Amino acid sequence: MGADTVRPKDTGDDAERRREQRGWYFYDWACSVYSTSVLTVFLGPYLTSVAESAADADGFVHPLGIPVRAGSFFAYSVSLSIIVAVLVMPLAGAAADRTGRKKPLLAVSAYLGAAATAGMFFLDGDRYLLGGLLLVVANASLAVSMALYNAYLPQIAEPDERDAVSSRGWAFGYASGALVLILNLVLYSAHDSFGLTEGAAVRICLASAGLWWGAFTLVPLRRLRDRRTAGAGTAEGLGGWRQLMSTLRDMRRHPLTLAFLLAYLVYNDGVQTVISQASIYGSKELGLDQTTLIVAVLLVQLLAVAGALGMGRLARVHGAKRTILGSLVAWTVTIGAGYFLPAEAPVWFFVLAAGIGLVLGGTQALSRSLFSHLVPPGKEAEYFSAYEMSDRGMSWLGPLVFGLTYQLTGSYRDAIVSLVAFFALGFVLLARVPVRRAVAAAGNPVPDRI
Repeated sequence: MGADTVRPKDTGDDAERRREQRGWYFYDWACSVYSTSVLTVFLGPYLTSVAESAADADGFVHPLGIPVRAGSFFAYSVSLSIIVAVLVMPLAGAAADRTGRKKPLLAVSAYLGAAATAGMFFLDGDRYLLGGLLLVVANASLAVSMALYNAYLPQIAEPDERDAVSSRGWAFGYASGALVLILNLVLYSAHDSFGLTEGAAVRICLASAGLWWGAFTLVPLRRLRDRRTAGAGTAEGLGGWRQLMSTLRDMRRHPLTLAFLLAYLVYNDGVQTVISQASIYGSKELGLDQTTLIVAVLLVQLLAVAGALGMGRLARVHGAKRTILGSLVAWTVTIGAGYFLPAEAPVWFFVLAAGIGLVLGGTQALSRSLFSHLVPPGKEAEYFSAYEMSDRGMSWLGPLVFGLTYQLTGSYRDAIVSLVAFFALGFVLLARVPVRRAVAAAGNPVPDRI
């Protein structure tokens, strides 16, 4: 079946497993700066301003002859990138499990994304189409690489340590994002002192995220190892499609795993949309300057480290499912309150950022570790491709709803409050999943707390 049936107990002694785990953490450290500096802080407002400079008198740009509000172009580009990722991720996951070679595929997707991000240095003037293209390539590549990266978790961590290992990975990512964001803040705030225009400073911040991503990806590529079977190396393109169809048929035999994926698809769609559109809301609706937005996202990053580790500890006592449900309540209240934020009031935006930070890391880390218990042995990369489709891959509906709401109403407040529905519905769907029974049905040992 899957090419990799080796579980953590078979991978050598504890020291080797810990070494591999430490290498695994560093991919979060490498790629999280893209999510933070590029997707969350700089690219949304900057690409929107580039699109606005290319817009007609009515405020529309016309990619492929389609009239699009300049303010919606970024959101639509995010949605398109995710659709591209959906087409690629299942094939990458099937090929990884069939051949047992996740590392080469991880390397290709990571460096393609890093190169596209570095290429954003050339995004200036009215080149909004170039910006959209680079965003599609970088975002889709990140999604594919994360599917392959996440598939290592069941292989490098014992069942009872996955919540902690996953939480440490997210903490590494948020710490990295905070560090680079501090450097970005210094460069952007003092760009005159460096002899740079504001636009040039932004483009350097964008490109530096690609260089960081590429440089630190070397660490996991050195420490993670492929697990081979006798059938390794036999995958071909057509075989990949056949394996994909086999995976989809196999997933129907695990309806409880699919039920969790559906719940995750819904609430994580809201999470990803908040991450990608918060800077647009802050700059265009609330009238906040770029420095305020950077400080707010930096606050999110710092609190997300504590939130990921703290919610990991809560999961040991209350279980991952209950802890995630509690975080969804917090998300609903926080985003609902965001609708009422006064314009040009940075303090209240910082309060909103603090609320998001405290639940962001834990929601993502515990969802990943919980899903790792629901994957049948030997199907890690294939199933985590489906998971990543629910994570970054299927999170196209939220940005689309956000963009359409703005296009129809002209109000970013209406757009942001529309996301509350994703968290409320996700809570209901997750509450209905019997996770202990789902773990057993997948053929995995059931932890004491789940």
